[in-house]
Amino acid sequence: MFSLLEILMIVCLACVPLFVTFPYRVNIFLSWEGAYRMSVGQIPYKDFGMPLGYMYWVIPSLFFKIFGTQMITLVKAQVFINIISGLAFRSILKSLSVHPGIRLLSVLVYCISFSFFNFWPWYNHTVIVYQMIGLAFLFYYMRNEPTKWSWIWLSLSAFFTFCSFFTKQDGGGLAFILHIVLLSFYCSQQKKWRPLLIFFVSYIVVALAIIAPLLKYNFTYWFNHGQAPHTARVNLFELIDEFLVGSQWIKFYLLIIILFAIAYYKSFRHFLSKKNTSLFLLLTLGILAEAAILQVTSYTPPDNNIFFHSFAIAFILSLFAKISNVDFFRGKFLSVVSALLILWWSSVFWKYIQRMNLFPQNEIASTNENVVNRQTYLLNDATAEAVEEPWVFTNLKSFEKISMPLGTANGIQRLMNSPLVKSSGNIKVLNMSELTPLAVEMPYQLEQGEDIPLWHHLGVGMFNKHAYNFEKKISSQLYDIVLFQYVPSLNNFFPFRVRDSLIQHYHLIDSFPAPRRGNTQGIIEVYTK
Repeated sequence: MFSLLEILMIVCLACVPLFVTFPYRVNIFLSWEGAYRMSVGQIPYKDFGMPLGYMYWVIPSLFFKIFGTQMITLVKAQVFINIISGLAFRSILKSLSVHPGIRLLSVLVYCISFSFFNFWPWYNHTVIVYQMIGLAFLFYYMRNEPTKWSWIWLSLSAFFTFCSFFTKQDGGGLAFILHIVLLSFYCSQQKKWRPLLIFFVSYIVVALAIIAPLLKYNFTYWFNHGQAPHTARVNLFELIDEFLVGSQWIKFYLLIIILFAIAYYKSFRHFLSKKNTSLFLLLTLGILAEAAILQVTSYTPPDNNIFFHSFAIAFILSLFAKISNVDFFRGKFLSVVSALLILWWSSVFWKYIQRMNLFPQNEIASTNENVVNRQTYLLNDATAEAVEEPWVFTNLKSFEKISMPLGTANGIQRLMNSPLVKSSGNIKVLNMSELTPLAVEMPYQLEQGEDIPLWHHLGVGMFNKHAYNFEKKISSQLYDIVLFQYVPSLNNFFPFRVRDSLIQHYHLIDSFPAPRRGNTQGIIEVYTK
């Protein structure tokens, strides 16, 4: 019964996005273009460059092949990713012999805290999912007696651990270290080091098999391992500063876990003798350490590291059950705890409930007095904050079920109706904006080459030599149309120097709002020769 409830919970919560519509997601243009390029047969580092590995785009590109290149296909890909992620987490707990009731509660926390609100694929999430799959295969190997074919589970673990590294270097590197630590502890207990050797050799073989064919292209330049012009994001002071100043949940869990561990373990020999519990402790401490590092090295979005809650809760409840006499099979008890866990993460659900307008908003009573309350004590600067436009849907297939500001939708329509787009069958377009699906709608051919960046964030996804190449093309008026997204509050999110060149050599014929909210709003400018 518990297994059925867990699987239903994972699948049902993951499938919720299939039945709703979405506002245009900030930065999702990157997911779309990488998946689109790979789905039409372009080869990373040969036809386009990026400072990451390409495993993040593999699943979305496969879904593009199956369901088409609409943006909503990315949501379908994420549904699949969330299901696999939840099943992998459940498998880890099952391999550690976690009590079924505690496993059910932990899967609930995992779903509502890490998976449920991740409707769109993003590399800072996918890197963790590949790690979860690798850990699931590793723990499956460690829970069973070795057989003739059990090395396969170690090799699969190594494969997905490399997939994690080839999605994003920081999370993937930490995943590799965590696997080595856990497997080393297991091998020291078994007094057999062959499993560690199999895992390490498998990892090297997978890495060589995937990377070697790319070396004839510009892989070593693009792949960011801290070499110029890339910059390393690992800074010891920042790690210590963020941990000591912030990281409240991580430090709280660390306190509770250490207190429970002291109460449970009688000696170091006792620690060594409790294989599952000790592996679970090492795993949880490793996940907390990983989360503390990722919040510095992968700082956007700010909640990309919250997968640690599920492991911490699972371990704390497991040790609590061992120390106390609480019966986690009792249905009423599980119901109460589940309700409290949902209340803990109520913010995940509340923002969607608010859209239903079930609760009337506070209205200020008509009076001659100045009313000051929670809604009115701050005065907004009308000159600094524009009134937000309504968000609407377009009639373009690529943006099906995706809403965007009315000004953006109208601007796209003007662009699509322009004589240059309607009359020409082979226009050259430079699209430095978040509206990358226009490559299918207009349509136009994406530029290809080793020096063509997948995205245009100067210092992150492209560098000065690429900006210079674009400026040369602009000065020679290579492009018929250029779309440039000007976001003054972000540091060269699209290169300011390229915009300067456009102003000098092209004519600005239109502009409209970018599909963004908040303090990073921008303008999409349309330039022609």
